[in-house]
Amino acid sequence: MTEIRTPLRRLPAQRRSAERVQRMLDACAAILDEDGYDGLTTTRIAQRADVAIGSVYQFFPDKRAVAQSLALRNLEEFGERISARLAEDDFADWSDTVGAIIEIFVDMHRTVPGFRVLRFGDVADVNLLDSDADNNAVVADRLRQMIVETFDLQDTPGLATALAIAVEAGDAVLKMAFRSDPDGDPMILAEAERLIHGYLASHLEET
Repeated sequence: MTEIRTPLRRLPAQRRSAERVQRMLDACAAILDEDGYDGLTTTRIAQRADVAIGSVYQFFPDKRAVAQSLALRNLEEFGERISARLAEDDFADWSDTVGAIIEIFVDMHRTVPGFRVLRFGDVADVNLLDSDADNNAVVADRLRQMIVETFDLQDTPGLATALAIAVEAGDAVLKMAFRSDPDGDPMILAEAERLIHGYLASHLEET
């Protein structure tokens, strides 16, 4: 799995510092929902989090780093939700996880502050999660690892390519779904699942 370097200047050593960093990320998410990435500034983050501006710069060099930390938090929550779902449900094969993964993504889009704007970072930078890979590639890598471990699959280049294509296609269609409806157009969401599941199922038949 890709190792992602933290954007923090330094890691918080005490619980109070860690809680302050989380308040900054919460503030970042709220501002993104209100005014988008262009409306995000370190000054506004400090004001919204009720911390001194020096506290922001103690941990983050700029607003991009705050957004990067929030995108990483989103990715971790996405991964944790998927892992829990994979452990709970009995899927016939790995391609059948598509509906559950889309459902989790849609729920986060609707309920997690800042996610509908930032998601995994493209609004700020297509390489926000990792300077050496685009954001979708990082997401695909996380999904590949979870699927390989859960279904005891052989980790092949073909599987990695299939998941990379599925994530790219899914990202495009899901953007379309939310462009036409703030909660996600149900018909387009259903078509997204059908499209991606059909592609992955055909890949499964070929392997």
